[in-house]
Amino acid sequence: AMAQHAAPRLPLIVERLSPALSSLLESHRITSTAFLAQLLSSSVVKELLLLEPLLEQLAGRQRDCCLLVRLLALRGLGNVSSGSPEKVRKHGAKLLASMVNGMDDKDDPHNLVALEAMSSLSKLLDHMEDRDIQAMLLHIAIRIRPFFDSEQAELRQASISLFGKLSSCSQDTWELLLEQILNGLVPLLLHLQDPRPEVVKACKFALRCCGPSMGCQALGDMFLNHLREDRSLHYGEFINNVCKHLMQSYPEMLNRLISTNLFYFKSSWVDIRAAAPMFIGFLVLHVDEDHCQQVDLDPLISGEW
Repeated sequence: AMAQHAAPRLPLIVERLSPALSSLLESHRITSTAFLAQLLSSSVVKELLLLEPLLEQLAGRQRDCCLLVRLLALRGLGNVSSGSPEKVRKHGAKLLASMVNGMDDKDDPHNLVALEAMSSLSKLLDHMEDRDIQAMLLHIAIRIRPFFDSEQAELRQASISLFGKLSSCSQDTWELLLEQILNGLVPLLLHLQDPRPEVVKACKFALRCCGPSMGCQALGDMFLNHLREDRSLHYGEFINNVCKHLMQSYPEMLNRLISTNLFYFKSSWVDIRAAAPMFIGFLVLHVDEDHCQQVDLDPLISGEW
C-alpha cells in the first residue's frame, strides 16, 4: 500500500529503517528486513533509485545469527524477479551467490533457509545470464539432490522444481548436467507416485524439462506427451515403456538404476515402495542378455542394499 500510495515518502522511511537492520534487538532486525524485503517486490524501488542499496543491505543480512532474518533476506532478493525483473541480469552473479549460500546454510536444522533459497532461485533463473547460471550449475544440482527424498513435502517440491528449471537452462550445454539428470532419474520417476500432488506435479515438470537433454528422442517425447499436468498417468504402463527406452539407450546403466531403486524398498511411502520393484522388474525385462548377466542377484533377491 505504501509503494502504491506513498512512494515519495519511501526513501526517508528506508533511510530511517536501515540502522535497525543491525540492531541488537532481534525483533527490530526481523521487522526491518521483512519490510525492505517486501518492498523489493514493487517496481517503485527502481524509480526511487533504491534497488541497489536494498540489494546490498539484504545481501549483508545473510550472516545474521537469526534464521528468520536470513530467510527474509533471501525472500527479498528473490522478490527482485517480480519487482525489477529486467535488473536481475545485471545483478545475476551476486543474487546467485546469495541463493547458493542460503542452500549451504549450516545453522538451519529444518532447512527453512534452504527452502527459501530454492524457491527464490526458481523465480530468478528465467531472468539470469546463461554464463552466470552455468558457473554454478553443477554445484546447485548436487546440493539440491538430497532434498528430493525429504520428509517435508515443501522441500521435495521446491528442489525438484528447481532441478527442472536448471535442466531447461542447460539444454544448450546439456553435457554439463547429463550425469546429474541420470543420477536423479530414478527418484523423479518414483516420486510420480508421491502422496503429495504438488510433488507429483513438480516431478512431471522436471522430467519434461530433462527429456531434451537425455539424448533419447523417444524418451523425451514420452515425457512431453504423458506427463502433461492435465493428463492422468497409468504408472505401470508408463514405467514399462520408460524402461524399454532406457535399456535401449543406456544399457550400461542397469546396475546403477537397480541399486538406486533398491534404496526405495525401504521408503516410508507405500506407493513408492511398490513402484521400486516394479521399476526393477521392467528394467530386467527389457535389457539384453549380455547386460543382464552383469546384475548382482544377491541384493536384488534379498531386497537389501
